[in-house]
This record gives sequence, C-alpha cells and structure tokens, in this order.
Amino acid sequence: MEAYLGIDVGSVTTKLAVLDKNDELITHTYLLTQGKPIEMVQLGLVQIKQCLPRDADICGVATTGSARYLTGVIVGADLVKNEITSHAVATLHYIPQVQTIIEIGGQDSKIIIIRDGVVTDFGMNTVCAAGTGSFLDHQARRLNMSIEEFSRLALESNTPARIAGRCTVFAESDMIHKQQMGHRTEDILYGLCQALVRNYLNNVGLGKEIKSPIVFQGGVAFNQAIVKALQEELDAEVIVPPHHEIMGAMGATLLVHEEMVSNNNGSKFKGFGISEVEYHTSSFECKACPNLCEIARLSLDGQVLACWGGRCDLWERKPESQGG
Repeated sequence: MEAYLGIDVGSVTTKLAVLDKNDELITHTYLLTQGKPIEMVQLGLVQIKQCLPRDADICGVATTGSARYLTGVIVGADLVKNEITSHAVATLHYIPQVQTIIEIGGQDSKIIIIRDGVVTDFGMNTVCAAGTGSFLDHQARRLNMSIEEFSRLALESNTPARIAGRCTVFAESDMIHKQQMGHRTEDILYGLCQALVRNYLNNVGLGKEIKSPIVFQGGVAFNQAIVKALQEELDAEVIVPPHHEIMGAMGATLLVHEEMVSNNNGSKFKGFGISEVEYHTSSFECKACPNLCEIARLSLDGQVLACWGGRCDLWERKPESQGG
C-alpha cells in the first residue's frame, strides 16, 4: 500500500499526516512540541506507525514548519518545503476556489493571498504574540480556565468589552481594568478574541486584499469565538476546513507525492526505527555577523547532522559545518 508522510514541526505543535496514493488521509497525529522537536517527531513516528495498516509502505517524506531542516535530516526527507507553500497547496487541493488563507498558530500567524490558483502575496508575523494563539492561552491560564472553556464562554457574550489589543502587555492591563470595572467574564473573553482579530488584520493583513472564499486554518481555528470574530470583522463567511490543524503537514505530503511520482526515485526515509535513536544536542555562538546568534547543533555518534536557531538560515543551509 503506497503511503506518503508529511511532518510539520512548529514552535508550539508538531503534526504528522499520512496520505495514500489517492491523496486520502490514512492517519495523522497532533502533538505539543514543548520545546523538544526531536523527541516529538520521534513520538509522532511511533504513533503513526501504530495506526498505519501493516502493508503500508512509506514512498516519500516531506518536512515543513520552523524546524523543517532539522526534521528533514532526522527522518531522511525527500523534500523540505516552507510553510507558505505547504499551506497553500493543501488548501487549494481541498478548496480550489480559495482566494485568502488565514493561518493562526501558537506563536506565529500568516496570511496567504491566492488568485487563480497561484500565491500572489503573503505576510507573516513571527514577533508579536498579540495576534497568535499563545495570547489567548496566556489569558485563559490567568483566568484559571482551559482554552476550550474560554471559547465556549466567549460565545455567550452579548456586549463584548473593547480590549486594547495592540500588545499583550497592554491587553492584559486593559483586561484587568475591565474586570475591576465589573464587566462580565464572557464579555471580556470575547473582547479579547476581537482584539486578536484586529491585531492580526492590522499587522499581518495590512495592505492585503482579503477576498472570499476565505479559509481559516491552524490550531486557533478550533476556537469558534475567533471564527465568529473574524466573520464579524471581515463581514464575510470564513471557512474552517476539516483537519485545519494539520494543513501544513498535509500540504507537505501532497508535494512529496507529486515529487516522488515525477522523479520515480526511491525514498530516502530512514524508517520508523529512528524513533529509538538517541541524538545529542549542543549549541554555539555564530560569529558570522554582529547578531551573534546562538545556534543549536544536532549530532549522532560525534557527527554533526544539523544546525538551526539563527535569525537567518545560514547554518540550516549547511548542516555539515561544525560551527564555532
């Protein structure tokens, strides 16, 4: 049974998806990265193997996400692709008419503009947390509730409080002020959702022509209060596709399927046994420029396999280098 594997490793979550030769989803897994991308990829492979049919043969592997180079070295990827391409390919596969993709993750967010099936523009936010899922997670923890309870309560709001959402620090101060003024919890929660949406559109979406159909994906799309706030702010329907949380991994899988069929080469996948390999990680300071980035280094039996963590991709492009 032909199968293709896509792995999307982000700063907050790690996603793996397996598609068959007809690009139908066989199985997938969704894990919290917890600052341990190597261990989570290994755990994800264990879970995927347990769910795969016994006759499944992995004919191609692709990686995407912020740790795509690192993951690609570990698993023996046949293809390494950026998140923009992966998300666009997956969305176009399931919703060919899409013109705008809104993707909000745990610590970054992006917008992808598509016209006639081609990516024409995109924007990313990797700096400010006020337009990402961690913004809501932090406030939910402060209120001692789960993010699921946060979403449910926020939907009960009839008179949302106006929260200053340009910055997480200001938002939290404003939220505390609104609590002290006696605003209902559900109104403050929905006000926070509206603040996140405003922040996203004023930063990531600034200057972008947002046209329907609009597709919303990423882990934050689980939050129905954010979906509602987006629809109100854009005054348009917002589509949340099935498996929206693993669209990056699915896009990588679709890409590697196409790559392997066109090249007709065997896969470089190292097999599920890599789940049991013990890798060594260390770090060094890059002196290539005044930024002096701290670079993480992955080794196995004394051999450097990969480096990552800089502001640029200098070390990600030459993992064979030993570094400082």
